Amino acid sequence: MPISNFIRVVVDFGTTYSGFSFAHLSNSNITSNDKWPELVPNTTKNDKIEYWDQIENLKTNTVLGYDDNFENVKCWGRPALVNPTNRKDTNPVELFKLHLNDLDKYNNSNNSNKPYLPSKLLVKKTLATRWPGIEWHQVLLVLAVPAEFPEKSKAILRKCAYDADLITNLKTNKLQFTTEPEAAAIYCIDNIPETEIDNYIGKSFLVVDCGGGTVDLTIRKLLSKDELGEVTIRTGGLCGSTYIDKEFVKYLDNKFGKSAINNLKENHYGQYQFLIHEFCKNVKLPFTGIIEDYNTYELDIKKICPKLKKYITKQDEIIKLAFVDVKKMFDPVIKKIIKLIRDQLNLDHTCSTMFLVGEFGESKYLQMRIREEFKQQISIPPRPIAAVARGAVSYGINEKFIKNRVLKYNYGRSTLRPYDERIDSIDRRRKSGHVLVFKLLAKKGTIVDVDQKFSQTSQPENSDQKKMWYQILMTDNDDVKYPDEDGVIKLGEFIIDLPDVYLGKDRKVQFELCFGKIEIQAYARNEINGQEYKTTFDYYEDIAEILDES
Repeated sequence: MPISNFIRVVVDFGTTYSGFSFAHLSNSNITSNDKWPELVPNTTKNDKIEYWDQIENLKTNTVLGYDDNFENVKCWGRPALVNPTNRKDTNPVELFKLHLNDLDKYNNSNNSNKPYLPSKLLVKKTLATRWPGIEWHQVLLVLAVPAEFPEKSKAILRKCAYDADLITNLKTNKLQFTTEPEAAAIYCIDNIPETEIDNYIGKSFLVVDCGGGTVDLTIRKLLSKDELGEVTIRTGGLCGSTYIDKEFVKYLDNKFGKSAINNLKENHYGQYQFLIHEFCKNVKLPFTGIIEDYNTYELDIKKICPKLKKYITKQDEIIKLAFVDVKKMFDPVIKKIIKLIRDQLNLDHTCSTMFLVGEFGESKYLQMRIREEFKQQISIPPRPIAAVARGAVSYGINEKFIKNRVLKYNYGRSTLRPYDERIDSIDRRRKSGHVLVFKLLAKKGTIVDVDQKFSQTSQPENSDQKKMWYQILMTDNDDVKYPDEDGVIKLGEFIIDLPDVYLGKDRKVQFELCFGKIEIQAYARNEINGQEYKTTFDYYEDIAEILDES
C-alpha cells in the first residue's frame, strides 16, 4: 500500500495527559479517540464519571503502572492512578516525558529539577510500552513533540516505537514528527468560521499552548486560507499545570515537614502520586480564581494517604485548603506564562488576537488572568485539550499548510580560513596554515520558506586532496568562531570525493543546506564532474550511542 493511502494517526504524547486523533485520506474527517482502559472494579461509578467529565474523554493520564520490580507494565492511564491503598500491586510512574526535554535550557539550572523517576526505571523503558489493538502496518504514525525537543529525544522516541513494534525498522518514513506549536496553530485556524476567515488573512496571531509540562508560544501569520507562516522565534518554558502540583507539594512540605513528604515519596510513591491527583481533580481543575466559586477543600489524610501518618508528628487527619492557599499555588506559574506572552507580543505590536489551547488552557483562572493583563482578543477554540492531536492530523492531510518558519538557531558548517595570529591561538593552526572555523549558513531569526536552500562554495585545503569533509553545525550562540566551542551541536557530516587531483586547489564544490517540512537536508555538488551528495540529519545511525548516553 502506498504511504499516501495510509491512515494518519497522530499521538499527542503529553506530560500529564496523552491522546490520539486519526483520519484517512479518503475521508478527511478527523476523529479523536475517547475510549480508554476501564477503571478497576473497586473504583466507584461516580468517581469514574466525575473524572472523565473533567477531561472530556479525549485524553488519558500519561501514567504507567508497574509491578514491584518495575519490570512489567500491569496497567496504564487512569487505572494506574486508582487509590493505591486499594491497589497494593501497582507502582505508578508519570511525568517521564520531562526526562526527554532539555530542562537546563529552560531553567538555567541543573538536572535536579527533573521530575522524580524510580531508580530502577530508565526513561527509555517507560516509552517502549506496546499499544495493542491497532494494525500498525496500515498506519502513518506522527508524534507531536514540543518545539524545544532536541533531535536526541526524537531518536529515543523512534527507538522506543521500534521496541514497541509500532514500526518494523528504524529508518521507516511511517513514523514522522511534527511540532506541537505548529499543530496547535493549524487547529486554531481550522476552527475559525468560514465566514470570518478572510478577516484573519494577512494578520498575525499568537498561539499559547499551555500543556501539563511545557508552555509553547509563537506568533503566526495567516498568509492565505491554506498557508500559514511564522513571525517570531518560538519560545517556551517549563510552566505547565504540573508546576502547580509542585507548589502543592511545597505546601505539604511546610505543613508536615519536607522530610515527611520525601519519605512518603521514596517509600510509598503510589500514595504520594495519588495524593497529588486528588488535589488536581478536586482543586486544581475546577479552580476559577473567584472566591465565591470556591469551597474549602478538605483533604482526608487517613483515607487518601494513610502511610503519611507514620512520618508526621502532627496528628491532624484533615487538611483544609483555603482559597488563598490555592491561589498562591497558581500565581507563580501563571506569572511565568504572562511574562512569556508579554515577551512575544513585544516582538510584534500588530498582533491583535491570542489563541489559548492545551489542557492548562482550559483553566478558568488562567484565562481570567490573561484577559486582565492583555488587551488582545482572547480566543479559546472548542476542545482545546485536543488541539495538538487534531491540528497535527490536519497538517498530515495538507502538508502544504506550513509556508515558512522562523529559524530558532544559527546553522553553519566547518570550513577553513588562513591562520590569523591576532584572533587564533597557535594550537589551532594546521600544517597547511589554515584554521578550522564555524562559517554561518543561515542566521537565527531568519524567516525560511519550506524547502528553502542556503548555499556556499568551497575548495580543497591541499592540492593533492582526494576527499572533502563537511560537518554541519547548529548553535544558539551568535558569536561562534570555532566548531568545538561550547553550545555548538554537530547535526551531521559527510565526505565527498575529489578526483582530478591535477587541478590542484581549483576544484569547487557547491554546498547547500535545505530546511524541509520536518527534517534538514544537506547537498553537495562537485562542479568538476557533476557528482552529487546528499544527507539527512535524522540521527538514525547514532541511536544506539544516544540511548547508551541516556
